[in-house]
Amino acid sequence: MKYLDEYRDPAAAVKFRELIRARTTRPWAIMEVCGGQTHTIVKYGIDDLLPPRITLIHGPGCPVCVTPLEMIDQALVIAARPDVIFCSFGDMLRVPGSRGDLLSVKASGGDVRIVYSPLDCLTVAAANPDRTVVFFAVGFETTAPANAMAVWQAKRLEMENFAVLVSHVLVPPAVAAILSSPSNRVQGFLAAGHVCAVMGYEEYESLAERFRVPFVVTGFEPLDLLEGVYRCVCMLEEGRCGVENQYARVVRREGNVESRRAIEEVFETGDRTWRGIGAIPMSGYRLRPAYAAYDAAVRFGVSGLTVRESAECISGQVLRGMKKPQECSAFGTRCTPQTPLGATMVSSEGACAAYYQYRRMAVKT
Repeated sequence: MKYLDEYRDPAAAVKFRELIRARTTRPWAIMEVCGGQTHTIVKYGIDDLLPPRITLIHGPGCPVCVTPLEMIDQALVIAARPDVIFCSFGDMLRVPGSRGDLLSVKASGGDVRIVYSPLDCLTVAAANPDRTVVFFAVGFETTAPANAMAVWQAKRLEMENFAVLVSHVLVPPAVAAILSSPSNRVQGFLAAGHVCAVMGYEEYESLAERFRVPFVVTGFEPLDLLEGVYRCVCMLEEGRCGVENQYARVVRREGNVESRRAIEEVFETGDRTWRGIGAIPMSGYRLRPAYAAYDAAVRFGVSGLTVRESAECISGQVLRGMKKPQECSAFGTRCTPQTPLGATMVSSEGACAAYYQYRRMAVKT
């Protein structure tokens, strides 16, 4: 198909491989931030195409994976209430909490529903005035505009039986945390194209200058990623920092101005805990005071739950780029998409799920 095959052309991929090989004179470690990029890399074997001196490190760019365990447990408590209709995107339903997942709540009688847009929840709320509809607002900056618009619309309509459980996280603070870590080995980044499509890449320019590293805003097709690696290698070899935009067909420097305005109207930044990583200052969104009445955690009094992660799961190290999924002793045995120990195995963007789907047999042999 046109506009798809052209970004998966094997002959063009070989040309990029040769360009990268010719340009590489020393070892480089490059992190692709987004889980969608990770799945493309693993599915198409892009990492195997690269010269041995290039190491691709999988980053924390899976919003489902980094949703903190206490937030999952809050969702389970709220969803089990008989006066609540709990709505979520489908990829959150099998993410394990301390005591089961949202599917198990649904199986026990909870009214848990999959929606395709947070605005669908307003229709559900209008049809069920005697119950509170709660939407699980999870994601990076990409999903924030639609979630903000749902809250804004609920307030405009004076809809009191709607609330959101907010677990939005932001990419630039996480990148800064990675680069500030004493154990960091990342020398360049492939920035997530869909996040930059909303937010632009001005924040990455300041990060590039502060840490003296290159960023390449990259799409999600194989040729996007190969070109992104090539551009990043060129910058590293030349000792250049800064931001290049490989994904110019979608991303502008300023991003989507109207979407950013919607976010700024409803949300403000605050500290956020990332699952497997810990607290990162000013790395998440929360509702502004003017919209605080729609905060489900406050409305149902579920803030401050105490939780404990699985001692066996290494998803935190996977999310920080310290280990690969197959280095986990439970990978593919005690931890599978059907019986996940952590969110990285069940999420559609999780690194463990990608390795299980595309590399499981290779790992076993």
